[in-house]
Amino acid sequence: MMKRPATFEDYIDLVDQAIFEVDELRFSVEFDEEFMEDALNFVGILEQQLRDLLASMKEGSYEFADEDLPFMPFVKKQSNLILPFKGLLTLINNTHRKGLETAQE
Repeated sequence: MMKRPATFEDYIDLVDQAIFEVDELRFSVEFDEEFMEDALNFVGILEQQLRDLLASMKEGSYEFADEDLPFMPFVKKQSNLILPFKGLLTLINNTHRKGLETAQE
């Protein structure tokens, strides 16, 4: 299991990476719509929620909170086959809930 990031900049990088992965998933969906049909239902929403999260981080309005990010209910329902970067999204959510990694952890 990956550790939560220790800096806010690393946390932003994780969200950037997740947005890149969503873009790749969108490409896969467009390439093979029949196999990836389940992903069509959430790709756009996931991308928008990640972009909103990133914007709030960059503008300084983001706050950590002990609650799931909005995209987690449907992320939890997806298989790793449909959502191969599910671990990354879970790490982002865990960081949101628990804060940045500290030296004591």
